[in-house]
Amino acid sequence: MPTIPSIDKLFTQATESKAMPGIVAVAATDKGTLYEGAFGKRELGKDAAMTVDSVVWIASMTKAITGTAAMQLVEHGKLSLDRPASEVVTPLASTKVLEGFDADGQPRLRAPRRPITLKHLLTHTAGFAYEIWRPEIAQYQSTTNTPGITTCADAALTTPLLFDPGDRWEYGINIDWVGKMVEAVSGQKLDRYFQDHIFGPLGMKDTSFKISPSMRSRLASVHQRDDKGALTPIEFALPEEPEFLMGGGGLYGTARDYLAFTQMIVQGGSLGGRQVLKPETVRLMAENHIAPLDIPAIKTAAPGLSNDFELFPGMRKGWGLSFLINTQDAPTGRSAGSLAWAGLANTYFWIDRTKRVSGVFLSQLLPFYDHAAIDLLGKFETEVYRTLR
Repeated sequence: MPTIPSIDKLFTQATESKAMPGIVAVAATDKGTLYEGAFGKRELGKDAAMTVDSVVWIASMTKAITGTAAMQLVEHGKLSLDRPASEVVTPLASTKVLEGFDADGQPRLRAPRRPITLKHLLTHTAGFAYEIWRPEIAQYQSTTNTPGITTCADAALTTPLLFDPGDRWEYGINIDWVGKMVEAVSGQKLDRYFQDHIFGPLGMKDTSFKISPSMRSRLASVHQRDDKGALTPIEFALPEEPEFLMGGGGLYGTARDYLAFTQMIVQGGSLGGRQVLKPETVRLMAENHIAPLDIPAIKTAAPGLSNDFELFPGMRKGWGLSFLINTQDAPTGRSAGSLAWAGLANTYFWIDRTKRVSGVFLSQLLPFYDHAAIDLLGKFETEVYRTLR
């Protein structure tokens, strides 16, 4: 396993001190793997060590894969970025904008001023939100008995918009709708489509919505950090028989598998001679599609699930077709125009197409944007760039 001693030392200290449960981190250039390491335990209090092939819930790192599926279908002329998405998934036609709640606590709803497009959904500008970060959505759910998104019930996708499509950036259930669009035009369930068109070609044998027996034997537990900083393993699992496959956050996978996906993007849509996307599609996905909008600091509405967070403070952020974009060079060495995102249980990736390097950092703990995890991610990234020099 390619190793970088300074990174090994950091991660060993973090896991031996129980500041973190288990960590897997990998990085590669287009020439080959730069770093692979696994530290700590799959579950605190148990013997099983975290290994490079440990399986974790990658949560919202699923979004870039669903976005890739949608862009393959755009290439084939089966989806359009700019036509009303309701032409493909009719329930979107009945989506309303939430203007507030009346004196009786009932939601006040109106029709949106323009239709939602695939581009709105891929860029999180449709108006959808998540209850974790928007109390209005949590209030709507409790008033109307609408289930939360991790139930994977179709009714969870019926929450209203917070503004008219295109007006602002707001992180939300958009990519779950993109998953529905992929299914509608491909005629395949999302798991089968991903297998045939992304996982198979990229050799991602350990990434799936359904945890196979082999994956289950390597599954890491999710941990909860309390307000004193202590970590406890918790019971966490998505439904085994979901009503819909959650294109916005339903996948489990390994670091090596996800690194293969990131390297495909680094290399302009191909890996090992298998083309997943055209080079011009990758360029389009990597453009900032939300300017002049910016991505604000995000406040939590569910402190057990997420901390408040601001990405790249003091820098304008962009959003591509399912990726965060830093518009300036980052202090770690990450080039301007790089792509990134994360998953709720503190899983992170970045893709630097300029320096042709990508990295994946996986842990399994809540709340999101854990300060110990973020600190280690930044140091890991810095050391990766230092070895490139």
